[in-house]
Amino acid sequence: MTDRKAELAANLAQVEERIVSACAAVGRKREEVTLIVVTKTYPASDVRILHQLGVRHVAENRDQDAAPKAATCADLSLTWHFVGQLQTNKVRSVTSYADVVQSVDRAKLVTALSAAAVRGERELGCLIQVALDAESGERGERGGVAPDRVEELAAAVDEAPGLRLDGLMTVAPLAGEYAGRQRAAFDRLMEISSRLRAGHPAANMVSAGMSGDLEDAVAAGATHVRVGTAVLGVRPRLG
Repeated sequence: MTDRKAELAANLAQVEERIVSACAAVGRKREEVTLIVVTKTYPASDVRILHQLGVRHVAENRDQDAAPKAATCADLSLTWHFVGQLQTNKVRSVTSYADVVQSVDRAKLVTALSAAAVRGERELGCLIQVALDAESGERGERGGVAPDRVEELAAAVDEAPGLRLDGLMTVAPLAGEYAGRQRAAFDRLMEISSRLRAGHPAANMVSAGMSGDLEDAVAAGATHVRVGTAVLGVRPRLG
C-alpha cells in the first residue's frame, strides 16, 4: 500500500467512525447517511485511490478543475456531485459529467441546466441550495435561495425536462441568526425539507454538514454529508 493510500484509508476510517457514532447517538442506521468526499483541489490520482477504498460519491466545486478530473476517471463507477456556485456559461460542461448539481439557486440556472441535460440526453439530479442567511426573496452570500423561495424553485425544477428534483442542500451560514449554530441551521433545513416533501415526496435528499460539523448534520437528519479536509487533508493553496 502506498503512503498516500494508507493515509487516505486511515482518514476514511476515522470519518466512518464519526458517522457511525453520530448515527448511533440518535438511533439512526448507518446506511441512512451517504458520505460524499469533496475532492476539490486534489488530483485524479486521489480520486482513484478513494474509489479503491470504496468511495462512490465525490464532489467538486469548480468546473475548470472538475471537468478534466472527471474525464480522467470516466472508467470508474462514481457519482459526481457539483457543489459550487454555478454560472450559466459553465452549465454545458458541468452537465457532461455531473450526476447531481447541489447548488441550484435561481430560475435562470434551472432553464440552462434543463436545456443542457436534454441536449446531452441525460437526467440530472438537482438540489435546491437553501441560504439560511438570506433575507426574503434574496440569494445568500455563499449562493442559495432564501427559504421562502424554495417551493417556487422546486416547482420549476420539477417541471423542467431532463431534471430530477432530489431535495435540498445547505452550507452552515457564517452570518445571520444561524451563524455558529450549525445544529439549529440543520434543524431548520429539515423543517424546510419536510414541507417540500409534502408536495414532492421523492425529493428526500438532504445534503448538509462538512468535516467540522457532520455530527450536527447527522443528528438533524441529513441523508448526505460532504467531507473534504477530514479525508484528504488540509487543502493546498490555490493560485
